[in-house]
Amino acid sequence: MSRPSIVPIALTLDDRTGYTLWAPPWEEDGEEWQAFLGSTVDVPADVDDDDPEAPRPTAVVHLFPSPAALAAFCRVNTDHDLSDHPVWPVVAELGAADLTPDEEHRFDLDGVYDVVAENPDRWAVDELAATLDIVGRLAECCDTTDDEDGDDGDDGDDGDDDTAFEAVAELVSRPETAALRLGIEAFLGRDGEESWVRLGTAVDELWEDVLEELDDHLDWTGAGNVSVEVYPSAAEEAEARAAQPDDLDEPDDDLDDDLVDDPDDEDSPARPTAGSTAPAPAAGAGIRTIRSSSRLNASPAAVAAAQEFWEVVGILPVEIVVPDGAGLTLRCYVEDRARFLGRDGQVFVFPTPVELARFCAGDETHDLTEIASWPEVADTDTLPLPADQDRYDLVEISEVLAEVAAGAGGLVEHRALLQPVEGVLDLAEYADLPRVQQQLIPTAPLGRAVARAENDPRAPLAAEEAPALAAAWDQVVEDISTALVFRD
Repeated sequence: MSRPSIVPIALTLDDRTGYTLWAPPWEEDGEEWQAFLGSTVDVPADVDDDDPEAPRPTAVVHLFPSPAALAAFCRVNTDHDLSDHPVWPVVAELGAADLTPDEEHRFDLDGVYDVVAENPDRWAVDELAATLDIVGRLAECCDTTDDEDGDDGDDGDDGDDDTAFEAVAELVSRPETAALRLGIEAFLGRDGEESWVRLGTAVDELWEDVLEELDDHLDWTGAGNVSVEVYPSAAEEAEARAAQPDDLDEPDDDLDDDLVDDPDDEDSPARPTAGSTAPAPAAGAGIRTIRSSSRLNASPAAVAAAQEFWEVVGILPVEIVVPDGAGLTLRCYVEDRARFLGRDGQVFVFPTPVELARFCAGDETHDLTEIASWPEVADTDTLPLPADQDRYDLVEISEVLAEVAAGAGGLVEHRALLQPVEGVLDLAEYADLPRVQQQLIPTAPLGRAVARAENDPRAPLAAEEAPALAAAWDQVVEDISTALVFRD
C-alpha cells in the first residue's frame, strides 16, 4: 500500500466550486481507511415536513471557496476527520499554492451530462471515470447507515440494502461504469458504442438522484464561516485560475480573516466533532502537486473550444518545456507512430500560439504537409491551444526527483512520470534518439520506474532510488533538447 497522503480536490456543483482535502486509503491498526476533510454535524429537521424527524448526526465534507480559505482553516483547526491522519502536521503548514488541486483532482459534477452526450474519446472517458470514482468515494465516507440502523433486525450482510446512497450505489455498480476504468478501448467499435449509450442512459436516469443524495453531505459554509454566495461560479473560478496563476498565496479579500479562528480568543466558535471517515478499497495519492510550467494564459474554456477543431483534424497542439525554454508544436500519429511539425527529425517549436498559427498558414514544407487534413490547419483561425494532457514539462520532473532525493520520498507518486515520459517517447521516436529509448527500456532504472508507474501509479517514489532516476532523466532531457528547434 502507498504511504499515507492527503491531496487537495475541487468540486463543482450547482454552478459553484468548493475546495477540500481527500485522504486516499491508508492503513491504521491493520485496517484500511480513507477520509475527506469533514466532520459529523446534527442536521435540523425540515420545518416544512409534516412529520419532521429529530435532528440526527450527519457526516459532511467541508468545502471552502478558495485554496487560501482552505489553507487558513487547516492552519488553526484540528477538530475534523483528518486531524489524526499521519501526514496532517505537514498539510497544516501548507499554503494556498500547495493546496490548489491539479487538473486531475478537479471534478465537475455539473458537467457530467455534457460529457456523456459527447462521442467517447480519451478525455471524456478519463473525466467521467474520475468524476464517478470520487462520487463513489464521497458516498463511502459519508454513509453511516450501517452504524445507525445496525439494530433494525437486519444482519447487515447485504450492503446494497443498507445505504443512504441508493442512486450512487446503483450507478457505480453498472458494468458500463466499471468499464470506464479500462479507458477508451472499452468504448470502441460497435459494442463499445452501445456500452457508451447505455452509460449515458444510466446517467440520465440516476444522476439527479445522485446529486440529491450528495447534497445533504456537502457543507457549503466553509465549516460554518461563510455563506453560499461567497463560492465562485464555475466560470469565475476558471477565469481566476487562468488570470492569476501566481497569486495563490495572497488573499484578495477579507475572506481569510473570517476563516481564521484566533486560538487565544475564547469567543472563537467551536468546531463540529469528527466523523466522515470510512473503510476504503483503493490505493492513495501523494501530497506533492505537479504544477505546470506552462507559458500559456488561455482559459480552460478557450482551450476546450479549440480542442473541438484540433481533434477533428487529428493534429493536436503540444507544449514542451525544457531548460532552454517552453514552446508549442503540433503532433499527429501515422500508423501509430508519432509525427511532429518539423523536418529531418527536428521538431519546430514556437513561443506562442499566434506564432505557431502564423507558421502553419505559410508555405514552408515540413513533415505534416502531406497529412490529408493539413489544408484545414493552414486555413483555420482556431489558435493551437494544447490540452493539459498534451503538455510535457520535462523540467518539473527534474525538480521533483531532486526533491525526492533530498528527503521528500513518499510524497511523490510514480504516476508523476507518466505524462512527461509519454511526450519523451514520442519525441525520441520521431527524432530517432536511441539513447533516450535505451534509458526507458524495462531493465534500466528509469524504465523500471516507468513500468512501476504503469502498474502501480500511486506507489511513492523512494528517496534512495531518486539520484539514479534524476541522472537518467537529465540525460533524457539533454538528448530531447537537441531535437528541438525554437522558431519565431
